[in-house]
Amino acid sequence: MPKITCQEFNHILQSEMTWASDMGMRLEGIEPGVAHMRLPYHHGSTRPGGTISGPHMMMLADACMYAVVLGMIGHVKLAVTTNFNINFLRKPEETDLLAEGSMIKLGKRLAIMEVSIRAEATNELVAHATGTYSIPPNGDRD
Repeated sequence: MPKITCQEFNHILQSEMTWASDMGMRLEGIEPGVAHMRLPYHHGSTRPGGTISGPHMMMLADACMYAVVLGMIGHVKLAVTTNFNINFLRKPEETDLLAEGSMIKLGKRLAIMEVSIRAEATNELVAHATGTYSIPPNGDRD
């Protein structure tokens, strides 16, 4: 059982990560070590050439990693990104983006994750990201 629910994480998006909730981003599923998120298509997320912008895909991937790590350790506000890498694989269609994040390794102070982002309309993989989160010591988790 994950240490945070979809409802709890979506509340975090709405109250503390308004930049994500303003775009309609939401967690749709979570289990230990795995999270599924959606970023609804919005015309404001496109760049010239009719593709969804890289920063929007990066935002989705990083938020998905945050959900994965909180699903494993609970609501720890100071779990933060220390490394992030993304490969843009193909031009996404003008459709919702679906992210699936998974834990690669969880240690006492670091969590390493990966996220695959797919275009909902075609189910094609459009980006792949990896990242590391720093986990604060027990006394500094709030």
